[in-house]
Amino acid sequence: MSKAKSKTSVLLIVAAPSGTGKSTLCRTLLASAPELELSCSYTTRKPRPGERTGVEYHFVDEATFDGMIARGEFIEWFPVHDHRYGTSRLLVEQALQQGKDLLFDVDVEGAAALKQAYPRAVSVFILPPELAALEQRLRHRGSEDEATIALRLSRVRREFSRAESFDYLVVNDVLAQAEQDLLAIYRAERCAGWRRCDLLEELTRD
Repeated sequence: MSKAKSKTSVLLIVAAPSGTGKSTLCRTLLASAPELELSCSYTTRKPRPGERTGVEYHFVDEATFDGMIARGEFIEWFPVHDHRYGTSRLLVEQALQQGKDLLFDVDVEGAAALKQAYPRAVSVFILPPELAALEQRLRHRGSEDEATIALRLSRVRREFSRAESFDYLVVNDVLAQAEQDLLAIYRAERCAGWRRCDLLEELTRD
């Protein structure tokens, strides 16, 4: 009997308000689960030193990005400051056909669009232990003025109101624990019964 392998990919969506440590958690998860790949978004910003197109991001100019929007090539896209980021429908479909697991590091709006496109995707919302802790993290950056911080906190409150629509909520209080929680969610989803139907069918075949 040949060894069965599930071809049902895990699409793991991680979203959070700014300042919750989402990107740090995602990097740790990718390092802990080498079979999981980061969905490589398109962006209009210029590459930073050491970044390579097709690795960190697909770097394109504004006209190319506009054309992709017009042709409906993005599952979701969003502006961040003076730049834009988008998830390619074609690249996600190619990954699914290859049976790959994908991690999406997106904002709350992007998470909603991805969940609508792929209802069986797994969504995780990262929470701070309290709003004061998040405010402290934003101030600790030292890169934003009071007006910008106030706007960010207002947006955070709106995003919190949508957290209950996510499949999982992870509190990033103690970083090591949050890292373990996120990894546990991914591992558990890989073992979901409906993802192993092909293996069950082979094992019970006469």
